[in-house]
Amino acid sequence: MALSNPLDILLAHNHWATRNVLDACVKLSSEQFHRRFEIGPGSLHDTLTHLIGAMDYWSHVVAERPVVEFEDKKRREPVDLLMLLDAVGADLALTASTKPLDRVVSRVRMGKTESFTRGGILTHVTTHGVHHRAQCVNMLRHLGASPLPEVYVIGWMRAEDPVR
Repeated sequence: MALSNPLDILLAHNHWATRNVLDACVKLSSEQFHRRFEIGPGSLHDTLTHLIGAMDYWSHVVAERPVVEFEDKKRREPVDLLMLLDAVGADLALTASTKPLDRVVSRVRMGKTESFTRGGILTHVTTHGVHHRAQCVNMLRHLGASPLPEVYVIGWMRAEDPVR
């Protein structure tokens, strides 16, 4: 059945597009995956680790669970991040589907309490992913990767939506 709820679409697309970028990274050497660039967090590894770590962090906040420290300094390869993505993405989707979007949740950051609706947080998570995947595609382009991964919602609809 085709998805029509914008939040379901954003979450499914976020997972699919991040997976596509990681699938493209599997074809790279470890040196290429960790190569430094003057964009975003600085490498494909660091950018994708940051993206998945943010998904994990906000999933805990939305679910009102204690935030578990994500090991963002650990050196990983694309296959490691693919496994993390699947686990974190499933948790985020489950949390999003079982908790009211208008409920306000809070977090403490640098000693200050901030409160947001769950819907606002989930919107942030998915748009945050768009931003960093664009950086990854640019890094992949500089590394000569071909073909570049599909990352747009329209591409997800072409690939995943049975209505077509």
